[in-house]
Amino acid sequence: MFVYEDKPQLWLNTMPKAELHLHIDGSLQAGRMLELAEKNKVSLPYQTVEQVEEAYNFADLQSFLDLYYMGASVLKEEEDFYHLMMDYLKKCQEQNIIHTEIMVEPQTYAPNGVSFETMMNGFGKAINEAESDWGQSTLLILSFLRHLSEAECLDMLDQAEPFRDHFVAIGLASAEKGNPPDKFKTLYASALERGYKAVAHAGEEGPPQYVWDSLELLKVDRIDHGVRSSEDPELIKILAEKQMPLTVCPLSNVRLCVFDQMSDHNILQLLNSGLCVTVNSDDPAYFGGFMTENYVALQAHLGMTQQQAIDLSANGFNASFLSEEKKRACLSRLRHFAAA
Repeated sequence: MFVYEDKPQLWLNTMPKAELHLHIDGSLQAGRMLELAEKNKVSLPYQTVEQVEEAYNFADLQSFLDLYYMGASVLKEEEDFYHLMMDYLKKCQEQNIIHTEIMVEPQTYAPNGVSFETMMNGFGKAINEAESDWGQSTLLILSFLRHLSEAECLDMLDQAEPFRDHFVAIGLASAEKGNPPDKFKTLYASALERGYKAVAHAGEEGPPQYVWDSLELLKVDRIDHGVRSSEDPELIKILAEKQMPLTVCPLSNVRLCVFDQMSDHNILQLLNSGLCVTVNSDDPAYFGGFMTENYVALQAHLGMTQQQAIDLSANGFNASFLSEEKKRACLSRLRHFAAA
């Protein structure tokens, strides 16, 4: 028997968790990147894991995205996508992430000649194996790149139609600057008509107005990031009243200079203000940690209590796109864990 104060990392790792903000390309670990680059004859400016990791000191979101897209270029064949997904799902097993909702961005691979079918076949094989082998719960989000035109995104939405049953929601990622939510009103309206749930990155590098616009123009079901909402007291009030989920990514926010250091992060302030905030890893291979590492950072630098950790985890299940029955089952597992 151990207690949270004595062994927080072990306790936090064992705690049942849901992850709602994870870009699958961002889980591509340095060793796998180099292995696939060699296999597929893709030239990278790195020869060792250490050299790749040295490049992880990002000045801003764009400097990260440049490396991110370079890394994704090593993914070519169905088995590459299988390994990418399975590597992450095994991490879920290790860290007791019993449910995950993963952002898939086919527009990242299309310029490299990768078909939708190749990508989905690889991902699907890994997802099915993980569900069969240890009961891993996984949903997929069809995520669009906001630096591209809305016409290109609408075309990709049409290309996804044969795989519609594989996706629970659509999302909007990539650089916020210069790409406001109102650029994608038609895309979101079309997706909602087709029965998708909706999420969108807002309030990370973009201002609180992007959060307002995502709520009012895109009709999203939750906000990815949203940490800059604290700059607008009226917005905070609305988010709390609506219990609009924010999928916050602490290590990512520090690595991308949204906050200078973890001790400056506002996630616990948002939680204590009554918002439905959740913990997520975003692009864990690039930002220094998966889910457990994010929780540990909150405990180490912000003094997160055991009850706050449980509340954050519960928010993750409540904010998920699982059925109400499955949410109750996950929350029951969390309650039993907390009681023990």
